[in-house]
Amino acid sequence: MLKTETRNKNTYDIDKMSTLEMLKVINDENAVVTKAVEDALPQISVVCDTVAGTIKNGGRVFYIGSGTSGRLGVCDAAECPPTFGVPYDLFNGIIAGGENCMFKAAENAEDNPEAGIEDLKSHNFCNKDVLIGISASGSAAYVISAVGYAKSIGAKTASITNNPDTELGTVADIDICADTGPEVITGSTRMKAGTAQKIILNMISTASMVRCGCIYENLMINLRPTNKKLRKRMIGIVTEILGCTAENAEKLLEKNEWNIRKSIEK
Repeated sequence: MLKTETRNKNTYDIDKMSTLEMLKVINDENAVVTKAVEDALPQISVVCDTVAGTIKNGGRVFYIGSGTSGRLGVCDAAECPPTFGVPYDLFNGIIAGGENCMFKAAENAEDNPEAGIEDLKSHNFCNKDVLIGISASGSAAYVISAVGYAKSIGAKTASITNNPDTELGTVADIDICADTGPEVITGSTRMKAGTAQKIILNMISTASMVRCGCIYENLMINLRPTNKKLRKRMIGIVTEILGCTAENAEKLLEKNEWNIRKSIEK
């Protein structure tokens, strides 16, 4: 049986715990996540460099998954443009069953292998792109078939799983396995497994964007002035880099069409 499907001995009596006791055991179990991610850092590093290389060579990044895994991929992809100032089609999240499944679960969607391939084709996925399949169990047919198709056309592939020696991990070029073990609620991989996936996705997008020059020191220099908060942040970034006043920073940004890179060029 998959580790993520086995019963957790620490939570056999969770239904009899006080709320505080329940929260403590959930928090204790969450501590397992960071250790599982730490153990997978060498594989995560390889995937980060692969993603950065793909972007530098004109390719795109795709996440594909079903259920929680799919939603997490969509979220990470959606957050890249406002954070790093990259085009909206650079990072792409695909969820089994389509966009409606972001809000309403369709549990059978993961069992359709043909759909995974068709969804990739609908995005004109090609061998210049990279595909990262996400599945806690590593057994979602939708994801496995998509990764297999991507490999068949010469694209680079990776997987994020939460069980060792899975079919998905075998199909992908490199498998990031964060072995988070049994869930607090048996089989509820939206918990520890999902948390690990979120951490790993953050690492992949962040490290690859740093490698692609989208960050100066630890500052977001590709920000766009889409609201008051971000304009204020942009002023703060220019002030920090140039050591000037906020007033002068704002003038520089206005002069350079709110482009941080142009504003800090000397």
